[in-house]
Amino acid sequence: MLKKIAFGLLFFLLWVSNLQAQAPFYQGKTIRIVVGFAPGGAVDLWTRAVARYWPKRIPGNPDIVVQNMPGGGTMIAANYVYGVAKPDGLTLGAIAPALYFDQLIGRKEVQFDWTKFTWIGSPEQIDEVLFFRADAPYKTLEDIRKAAEPPRCAATGPASATYYFPKLLEEVFGLKFNIVTGYPGGAEADLAIQKGEMQCRGASSSSFFGREPGRTWVKTGFVRVLIQAGSTRDARAPEAPTIWELMEKEKTPEASRRLAKIVLAAGVFGRPIVGAPGVPPDRIKILRDSFMKAVDDPEFVAEAKKRGWELNPVSGEKLEALAKEVIVQPAEVIERMKRILGK
Repeated sequence: MLKKIAFGLLFFLLWVSNLQAQAPFYQGKTIRIVVGFAPGGAVDLWTRAVARYWPKRIPGNPDIVVQNMPGGGTMIAANYVYGVAKPDGLTLGAIAPALYFDQLIGRKEVQFDWTKFTWIGSPEQIDEVLFFRADAPYKTLEDIRKAAEPPRCAATGPASATYYFPKLLEEVFGLKFNIVTGYPGGAEADLAIQKGEMQCRGASSSSFFGREPGRTWVKTGFVRVLIQAGSTRDARAPEAPTIWELMEKEKTPEASRRLAKIVLAAGVFGRPIVGAPGVPPDRIKILRDSFMKAVDDPEFVAEAKKRGWELNPVSGEKLEALAKEVIVQPAEVIERMKRILGK
């Protein structure tokens, strides 16, 4: 009798173990996405939108929660995801696309290797714009060159388009901006412009044209785009030249054009979602595949269109390859990057 009980117990344990082995890893679990910006900005809005459609694409249908961890232009969040969070695929980060700048120039705050993040994907690639209050006395690059006082631009941190785009214009065209950093997110920077404390800021074209207050500002003529970074002019700002047009017009040296390509590669990273190094390969595949399915979900596509967002997803595989490409640069580029970032 005891043998039968023991055998039955062993069979039951093996059966339970087999069920557990067959159950999807993410079943009954919660994925946390740490957003490196304050609530209400473009990265926060994108992340929360994706998080609504992502769970049903993941085997096991886990919960996904979004937590804001602003600071240092997402440096705090990036360091946390890279070095504190467990590499189990349950903690991800939504970070600034240009944090590789800080690694390139050797900032001591960097506690990560850009190439070793687990790259999951990005819902879009971005082109940068620089916009001004319409009542600001700066209509052209020449106006900025000749100005007695440089325009005041709001910025979140060095790894954001709010900072690196005007700094690139300084380096390439010999301009001068008074860039004020420290805003927790785009919403706070916009408020400073609304109040008249700031006159300009860099932004992604999708966040500027695709959400408030940018959409209303454009309609009412409260702001105007001075320059944009896309390869062609955005149809929503046809009067604003691209940086590439201006470099051609001003006969910018080839070295400066190469610098612009490296800096503006941040736009390809877009709104990247990453994990810690060392996430098991099977979970990386699950997260990457499900992410691309989520951003292709008809309901998500419809929501993005309604919001005026530009869906142009980038796979984790492509982001991983790009991360390895941008982080290896010659000394000349690194020295000029240091000038851009004020080191």
